[in-house]
Amino acid sequence: MDQLKRQAAARALEEVRDGMQLGLGTGSTAKHFVELLGERVRAGLKVIGVPTSEATRADAERCGVPLTTLDEIDHLDITIDGADEIDPALNLIKGGGGALLREKIVAAASDRMIVIADDTKWVPTLGKFPLPVEVIAFGLGATRRAIEQAFAECGVSGQMAVRKAKDGHVFVTDGGHWIVDAQLGHIVDPPGLAKALSAIPGVVEHGLFIGLASSAVLAGGEGIRVIERRKPKGDQE
Repeated sequence: MDQLKRQAAARALEEVRDGMQLGLGTGSTAKHFVELLGERVRAGLKVIGVPTSEATRADAERCGVPLTTLDEIDHLDITIDGADEIDPALNLIKGGGGALLREKIVAAASDRMIVIADDTKWVPTLGKFPLPVEVIAFGLGATRRAIEQAFAECGVSGQMAVRKAKDGHVFVTDGGHWIVDAQLGHIVDPPGLAKALSAIPGVVEHGLFIGLASSAVLAGGEGIRVIERRKPKGDQE
């Protein structure tokens, strides 16, 4: 599986050109991309990256990839990132690593988003992977009730749990927020659910990435598949 992830990362690297400004994703597959990019940089490739997490920042610095911020530059040419699930419309569930807020900000600032993954992440319908919802700790009970109502209005339901870190304490994102993971099983209308969740005051962000991915690079036993988005990149709800 790790080899497949690296193959997908290597294929996405073929899209990178000298002088590009890149969004650098978070997670095990994106980590492979950063490592391969570092090899190209050491060989003379001139690029600059914006990391989507403190973990990716550390990886990029270790690999010698020059970094900047979205305060210093006004757009990115490409973001390369992984995903927890990808459907045929290139809607995504992301946030298993807890970096969904920064990942979405960076993706939205990019001309293109290339999703890299092994082909087990390709699904007919989103929802088997728990949907991360990043929330403010204050008023969590009220926020959870509003999330449940949004689920009901969008025809989904499932158990919710506050994410815990490996040490047993509440997982805290790089932005200082908590994550509620929702076991929904089957999301009938991802764009509608994304819009409903975004309207809840206590929700900072959610893991539904709608209309952001331009293409997906999937590595499997039979090789690499590249799936292009059928419609132009739309506005993110």
